[in-house]
Amino acid sequence: MGKITLETAKKLIDAAEEEAANLGVAMVISVVDDGGNMVAVHRMDDAWLASVDIAQNKAWTSVALKMPTAGLAEATVPNAELYGLNTTNNGRIVVFGGGIPLMKDGKVVGAVGVSGSVVEHDIKVSEAAVRAFDEL
Repeated sequence: MGKITLETAKKLIDAAEEEAANLGVAMVISVVDDGGNMVAVHRMDDAWLASVDIAQNKAWTSVALKMPTAGLAEATVPNAELYGLNTTNNGRIVVFGGGIPLMKDGKVVGAVGVSGSVVEHDIKVSEAAVRAFDEL
């Protein structure tokens, strides 16, 4: 599979929403293709409106930098090597967890971004989507 389709995105969103429900949190789940283009965005009932933009930007960041957003946290604090990274790309770079690339055959083919709770929950919910992707 080289292209993230809407059908694929729906499966990832379903897995992520199930995990969010298990955690008792309302989330926004975003899935993008390898160019960072939105494939689907899903806002659970009562999820924060601000999380729509954050989830989309987490997914975009993961594709643009080919890495999980959680990997940017330590590198972007004051006096760290990448301090200020989040001010680039018109502010689209997110430097905390919840965005994870989707990999096939060693290549980034898309990403998922999740927002709506504490970072630990955002990561767990995005990991559920990645597990669903890996099983396709």
